[in-house]
Amino acid sequence: MEQAVYLTERHDAHADAVDSSSPNSPQAGIFTPPQRSEATAKHYAKIKLIASLMGSVLFFVLSLALVATGTTVAFESFVRSYVSNDYLALLGFAALLGLAEMALTAPLQFYSAFYLEHKYNLSNQTFRAWLWEGFKGFLVSVPITLPLLLALFFCLKSFGSMWWLPVGSVLFFFSVVLARLAPVLIFPLFYTFKPLPDGELRSIILGLCQSVGMSVKGVYVFDMSKSTKKANAAFTGIGKSKRIILGDTLVANFRNDEIESVFAHELGHYKLKHLWMMLGIGTVSSFLGLSLTAQAYELSLPWFGFASIDQLAALPLLALWLGVYSFLASPLTNAISRSHERAADRYAISLTNNGEAFANALQKLARINLADVSPHPVVEFLFHSHPSIEKRVRSIGTKSSSPRAGGAQ
Repeated sequence: MEQAVYLTERHDAHADAVDSSSPNSPQAGIFTPPQRSEATAKHYAKIKLIASLMGSVLFFVLSLALVATGTTVAFESFVRSYVSNDYLALLGFAALLGLAEMALTAPLQFYSAFYLEHKYNLSNQTFRAWLWEGFKGFLVSVPITLPLLLALFFCLKSFGSMWWLPVGSVLFFFSVVLARLAPVLIFPLFYTFKPLPDGELRSIILGLCQSVGMSVKGVYVFDMSKSTKKANAAFTGIGKSKRIILGDTLVANFRNDEIESVFAHELGHYKLKHLWMMLGIGTVSSFLGLSLTAQAYELSLPWFGFASIDQLAALPLLALWLGVYSFLASPLTNAISRSHERAADRYAISLTNNGEAFANALQKLARINLADVSPHPVVEFLFHSHPSIEKRVRSIGTKSSSPRAGGAQ
């Protein structure tokens, strides 16, 4: 479940040209990315998409192979030779599967997340820092994943074919709690957040908040530059934890009127209640997906000789069906997300009455993030949670330069 609504897609990484007239004085070599061509952006986007698809295919093939070859049965037998308790056996079984997955997916993960980012001069991380961030992510995921895994297993054992109903309820409750706590407990483990300092930019942002009657915990700048040269902003949290977060790369490389338009876009997500909408849509999708998955799972158990839905060796088959549903449902979820982004764009323009600044900000983000400004329509429909930069700029209707202007996309 997404816990933040971003201005641009997070996977649209990569850097490029920056306006040297920015009043925020970027520090050369840290915030300022090099010039890149549109062809480079398209090539990078293509490689990232292929890597992502390969990761999905690898997951499906690995899950199916482990089940079909009897490896999961061997794993279960090995674990149960040491422990008799079902829940302890589940944890041991999950650990073995996790180790197998890590060993097989590590090369692709290294290539996509580290090698490519450095090849395109987008990353500020050393290999050691990259490993440490990944290890922190693993440590954070354990206390989040294990209770969910144990709850799923309990429901499989206790509710039979209706296991999906209590699991969906647990996921809804978990999503709300995570949306509330992530900004204050999880995000700070990876980035340092500091309140936006006093000055013209802070006055502009507070003025916008006041004009729409928005009360937030704060507006924060986080050290995005410690890992990347990319730039982004997000509205995150619900209730008392809601806040706007701005990457330091954004603050350093963008003019105040451009940041104002970016912030207005994030306010649009808040005023239009997009986070709550996506929470609701995600909940409906979860219940539907779990219901369909439960049926497919039970129907497929005999194919591999499994006798019950709570057999440990069969659980990767359940994960496979969940993955299939997620893959098939993502185009619809992306379409809804794109509609939200268009609505937030319109809100930003109406609030600031400065479409040109917003168009410039979008184009600059495309250059800095090395985004493909005009992806193939099929690729955009299937995989993009945001409309293309070209479409967004065109819809603004200003006479600002084309998204291809300047030769660096």
